[in-house]
Amino acid sequence: VQLVESGGGLVQPGGSLRLSCTASGFTFSSYAMSWYRQAPGKGRELVATITSAGGSTNYADSVKGRFTISRDNAKNTVYLQMNSLKPEDTAVYYCNWSHYWGQGTQVTVSS
Repeated sequence: VQLVESGGGLVQPGGSLRLSCTASGFTFSSYAMSWYRQAPGKGRELVATITSAGGSTNYADSVKGRFTISRDNAKNTVYLQMNSLKPEDTAVYYCNWSHYWGQGTQVTVSS
């Protein structure tokens, strides 16, 4: 199993980023996928989850209304669209399936 994230970077407050996670080694379309994040000095936090067909999503209260999780099962890819970014969104963002994790992608929100 491999989960490869991309799309992180430095963005100003109020800006947007879209993270991508491309999966391989399992039947992607059969499983829910999640995004987590870990800020410096803090534990890993669940950000968003999407069901296998994309029909249902759940979000942490801290990102509701600003972040959108989606997926393209034809591309084995899950996305996290992040809008209205805040400095407190600064973290390493990880893609997750079962007990597998990607390498993470750094998101820094700063002016």
